[in-house]
Amino acid sequence: MRDTAELQAHIAGLGRVLLGYSGGVDSALLAVAGRRALGRGDFLAVIGRSASYPQVQYRNALELAARFDVPLLELDTHELEDPAYLANAPDRCFFCKTELWTRLEEVRAARGFDRILDGTNADDLGEHRPGLRAAAERHVASPLAALGWTKADVRAAARELGIPTWDAPAAPCLSSRVRYGLEITPERLAQVEDGEAFLRGLGVTGDLRVRHLGGSARIEVSPPEIASVERQWDAVETAFRDLGFSAVELDPRGYRRGSLLGLERTGS
Repeated sequence: MRDTAELQAHIAGLGRVLLGYSGGVDSALLAVAGRRALGRGDFLAVIGRSASYPQVQYRNALELAARFDVPLLELDTHELEDPAYLANAPDRCFFCKTELWTRLEEVRAARGFDRILDGTNADDLGEHRPGLRAAAERHVASPLAALGWTKADVRAAARELGIPTWDAPAAPCLSSRVRYGLEITPERLAQVEDGEAFLRGLGVTGDLRVRHLGGSARIEVSPPEIASVERQWDAVETAFRDLGFSAVELDPRGYRRGSLLGLERTGS
C-alpha cells in the first residue's frame, strides 16, 4: 500500500495550494492530506457549485471538510452559460474544467496561493477525459498522477485515513449522464438527479447512472442490483413518467463506464 506520508511530503513541497474539491474519493484524500501537510493557513479546498454538481456529492464534501477541519471555499461556476458546454459534444468536460480552473485562478491570484491542485490519478490518464487538457493548459498540478497512484491506491489510503467515502462509487457531474449532442439544460440535469435519488431510495447500491436519452431514460446499475430493480419495475416506471420521461429501460448489461460514447451519432 502507498504511504500517505509520501503524498503529504509531495504536497508540502508545492507551497501554498488551492484544491479543486468535489468530495469524491480522490479530492477527499488530497483534502485531508493537504490539510495535514500544510495546515489551515496554506491550504484551501474550493468547491465549484452549479446545477451539474450532484447534491449528494456536495453534502459529502461538506461533511468530510467539517470532520477533518479542512478550510473550505464555495464559489459559483457558470459553465451552463457557455454555448460550447451546453452543446454537449464529447469534449464537453474541457469547457467545464476551463470554467472551474479560471475561477480558481482568480482566487489563487487574489489570495496569494502558489499552485492549484486536482484529483487526477494515474488510472485517469488512460481514459477519455477532455478536462485533463484544460488542467494542462492552466498548469494545474496532479499529485496523485505525478506519484503514480492508481484508484486502488487512493481508496486504500483513504480507508487508512478514516475517510468514510473511501469505497463510495464514482459520482461525476450530472451532465455526464446526458447523451452527447443533446443540449445540457438545468431541467434535464434535475431529471437525472431526481431519478437517481429515487433509485437510491429503493435501496440500489453501488454504481448507478440514469442516462438521459432525450424523451427516454436508460438505467444502468451494477449487475448484482439488476434483479432488485426488476422486482420494483412498476414503481420505477411510474416514478420516471412523473419526472417527465416518456419511457425508461433497464440496461441488462449493467453499468458501463463511457456507455454514452458514440450515441451522438446513433441516438440510442
